[in-house]
Amino acid sequence: MIAVVDYGVGNLFSLTASLKSLGIDAIVTGKKSVIAAADKIILPGVGAFGDAKKLLDENGLTGFLVSEARSGKPFLGICLGMQLLHEESSEYGVHAGLGLIPGKVRSLAEDTSGLKVPAMGWNALKIDKECPLLKYISDGDYVYYVHSYYVPAGEYTAAHSEYGAAVSGVTWNGNVFGTQFHPEKSGVKGLKILQAFEEL
Repeated sequence: MIAVVDYGVGNLFSLTASLKSLGIDAIVTGKKSVIAAADKIILPGVGAFGDAKKLLDENGLTGFLVSEARSGKPFLGICLGMQLLHEESSEYGVHAGLGLIPGKVRSLAEDTSGLKVPAMGWNALKIDKECPLLKYISDGDYVYYVHSYYVPAGEYTAAHSEYGAAVSGVTWNGNVFGTQFHPEKSGVKGLKILQAFEEL
């Protein structure tokens, strides 16, 4: 079973609908006991980094999720959830993340010139390294992004997209994965990524 973490931020309906369409057993919950009993965890999220981190803190989930991830349980962050997995964000101040994947979240507007921000729409993935989450994905496959902040491509980037900068599309550290794009909004290719996560 996959636990989709409900902490007051995230497009939970489309994600759970996608998981259901794949026949994947998933539950939306904010209860630690239910999350602990799950085989895998997905951390979704939309909105501002600082607000989301505050909600995790207030719900007593920050340290708990870090512990669950460090136990070796497969863990996937999506969009803002992916950003939260990293060390810190500069969105409206400096905010600490969960620190599960090395890297810092930066402003797309500050690092790009003349491009529309938020970046919204389909973009091609360039695969940087072999990654279990990308087992069904080919170089050049398109996925759907909506974001104003990003993690610059680096050592922990498994795939990136170009948008005036090398934007980490997939980051990966051991059992912890993040997608800046929305798999649940990325058609067949996005469903294949969710399927690959279920198969871990």
